[in-house]
Amino acid sequence: MQLDRLSSFPVTAFDAAGELALGPYREHLRHQIDAGPAAIFACCGTGEFFSLTLDEYAEAVRAAVAETAGALPVFAGTGYGTAMAKQYAAAARDAGADGLLVLPPYLIKPSQQGLLDHFRGLAASTDLPLIAYQRDNAVFTPDSVAELARIPSVQGFKDGIGDLDLLQRMMAVAPDLTYFNGLPTAEVTARSYAAVGVKAYSSAVHCFAPEIAHAYEAGLDELLTEFYLPLVKLRDKGAGYAVSLVKAAVRRRGVDVGPVRSPLTDPLPEHLEELDQILEQGLTVVRKGAA
Repeated sequence: MQLDRLSSFPVTAFDAAGELALGPYREHLRHQIDAGPAAIFACCGTGEFFSLTLDEYAEAVRAAVAETAGALPVFAGTGYGTAMAKQYAAAARDAGADGLLVLPPYLIKPSQQGLLDHFRGLAASTDLPLIAYQRDNAVFTPDSVAELARIPSVQGFKDGIGDLDLLQRMMAVAPDLTYFNGLPTAEVTARSYAAVGVKAYSSAVHCFAPEIAHAYEAGLDELLTEFYLPLVKLRDKGAGYAVSLVKAAVRRRGVDVGPVRSPLTDPLPEHLEELDQILEQGLTVVRKGAA
């Protein structure tokens, strides 16, 4: 699993009535692919996996596979309890996905044994490689990660907690896994993760401003104070803004990917104005850096 830099987590497009809109979704995917991320992660958190029916999910993953045409690996999200996770995994495989990002199980906080049983059951049902996503109610111990790494198809571990002490202890007992920074607006912590050997990260900013995402990855550190930190401050002003603010930004860059589905809500008008200002600040920094 050669993913050692930023990956794209595209949004899922809906029309005004809230139905899956494959035309704008494919257009959005093409923009993402052309910008050159390490991989496409379709129907994951930013892609509103939790709001998609199984049929919609299959269509969206199939579209992502078709648009990449083998140029980039496509990973698809899967989640809920083990039985449903198997269904989504099967749909992803049938759609041509190259692997799965295993989102935290729905609602309950499982024991460590329960988490391991979940992964063993899912691994037994599919030959796709699995990436574990640690966040919310799916937090592992180093011992559990060592056991996780013994499952042959578990090849990656995405951290959404941000405890670098814990992460380094995991890396020590399971060094062969590919580790990802999966925090919201991961660029803010990317330098810290890189310092402990984790270079791969998920970039929601890539969805709407790939030129900013790649400029920061290449070392344009001024973007941290001029763009990323203001964006995080704005993101924290609304529940669910880690998704809805990103989707609004995609629309404002010219691709009508539609609204978010409930229970998420779209950003307030005053927050959209602030988003425009922050985006222009970031683009200005990139233009000056390229001059």
